[in-house]
Amino acid sequence: MRADDLDEGSIVLRCQKGDKEMYGRLVKKYMQRAYYVALGLVGSHDSALDLSQEAFVRAYRSIQKLNPEGKFYTWYYQILRNLCFNYLRDNARHAHPFSEIGDQRIDQIADSSDDASLTVEKDEMREQLWNAIDALKPNEREIIILKDFQEMSYKEIAATLECPIGTVMSRLYTARQALKLKMESYLNA
Repeated sequence: MRADDLDEGSIVLRCQKGDKEMYGRLVKKYMQRAYYVALGLVGSHDSALDLSQEAFVRAYRSIQKLNPEGKFYTWYYQILRNLCFNYLRDNARHAHPFSEIGDQRIDQIADSSDDASLTVEKDEMREQLWNAIDALKPNEREIIILKDFQEMSYKEIAATLECPIGTVMSRLYTARQALKLKMESYLNA
């Protein structure tokens, strides 16, 4: 069987036998997704790069623990999540607000018909949104990132967070309500 035809379970099995090239394929497949999750959780470009890379190193060292029948990313996400939450706990005073990150994902395509005042309004709203997201509790920010930025399904989030779909829905509702309140307070300020 050609390497290109392998399913993820077969790739994991080969990684468990020491095949570094196969692990490189997993890293390549998930590195951008991992970076954006870390960026969303910690709010710092450099820290997100460091944390996502450290998570891949730790995952490689522990690849023997992964059931080849399971999903690599779901397993990897737990490592990344723990690293990010530990980082937030240990470095809370050094975190940068999302508004300092810049426009890496939201509304990257400008409408040429927008006049200057609309552009300024959009920029202000975007900054307020990032400030509101940054002000959320880490678990609220996490669920919003997974659903609204990573565009994961409820089922994928449930598998990733190892909880029932109903819990995902409840957490997402609560997080969106908290975000709505933060946005209202910014808009009414």
